[in-house]
Amino acid sequence: MNRTILHLDLDTFFVSVERLLDSRLKGRPILVGGISDRGVVAACSYETRSFGVHSGMPMKMARNLCPEAVVIKGNAGVYTKHSDLVTDIIKADVPVFEKSSIDEFYADLSGMDRFFGSYKYASELRQKVIRETGLPISFGLSVNKVVSKVATGQAKPNNQLKIDFGFEKPFLAPLPIRKIPMIGDKTYLTLRNLGVKQVKTLQDMPKEMLHTVLGRNGLTIWNRANGIDTTPVIPFSERKSISTERTFDRDTIDVAKLRSLLTGMTENLAFQLRRGEKLTACISVKLRYSDFQTYSKQLKIPYTSADHILIPKIQELFHQLYNRRLLVRLIGVKFSHLVHGNYQINLFEDTQEAIHLYQALDKIRLRYGERSVIRAASMGARTIGRMTNPFNGQPPIILAHRKQ
Repeated sequence: MNRTILHLDLDTFFVSVERLLDSRLKGRPILVGGISDRGVVAACSYETRSFGVHSGMPMKMARNLCPEAVVIKGNAGVYTKHSDLVTDIIKADVPVFEKSSIDEFYADLSGMDRFFGSYKYASELRQKVIRETGLPISFGLSVNKVVSKVATGQAKPNNQLKIDFGFEKPFLAPLPIRKIPMIGDKTYLTLRNLGVKQVKTLQDMPKEMLHTVLGRNGLTIWNRANGIDTTPVIPFSERKSISTERTFDRDTIDVAKLRSLLTGMTENLAFQLRRGEKLTACISVKLRYSDFQTYSKQLKIPYTSADHILIPKIQELFHQLYNRRLLVRLIGVKFSHLVHGNYQINLFEDTQEAIHLYQALDKIRLRYGERSVIRAASMGARTIGRMTNPFNGQPPIILAHRKQ
């Protein structure tokens, strides 16, 4: 039995949600993302693309290219709410699905042709999403995830496309190599220097040649160019790490501010660990200076999710890392090597009162919000927080550096 994989993608999702909330925005050029000069375009309407604007571009550049565009900061909570509406519809109607991002889904419809017809079923599912949410959505249908994703891109905006079995290579052949997932800027330049423009050229190249030029990635790109992909639809993906970072509107050398931010980040991530019943055994701090030089330092520790253990360790890493005395552009914290479990009391250092305090604080945060109660030392980190439990099996919310 041939596989039948459906790829669904909400068209310019953030823009579509904003237009749903304010009908006056329909037909107008829109930019969603950071509104400062350091901001990045998270999503842009089709009206802005004729000016050369694309997602992931610096907001300042996008404004210069399209001065008449309406700039909207965006609201992660609102986008998550609308994404969940779409997720609930798909979950109710599809046997196996994977939510790969806030606006992108895969579904395995293999075997459904015997009873109903996969294309007809997918078409009715798409119409149901449009009817019940008011959001435009496109889909591609083929034998695997890669071809279906490319087909969705060709079907946009707000349309659908099916690639019949055996026609994967002819469908991909005339497309530019940029259409193949996994071909980024550097790989694109390498291939263009070889004179490769269309996917057909990749299809005709020996697999060994791409392996020589691009390494292991070359083999994957060759397979994708030929419509070969055996990646399964994964309904749940366990997170292996959790992190947060902040890019400043203005580079700073205020060490007190940096330490306060690190405390707020660590406090919030530790709460996320306890909420998801997780423990971390590896912590790291990331620094990017004004000259774009980026440094990170990590430390392995006994498994824990306790603030009073993690915060001093993070501050210690920062003290070791911050030695150039330059303006800082970005700072971040990451917990990895995660395992399932709860914090174990240290018989010699911890008290029952301290454990009860953690439980009370987490209970307040779950009921009234993550920033409802914080340490005084993290008062400067006012916007550190998450909208949902990061260990609920859903993909992280991405508001920048995303090409839609």
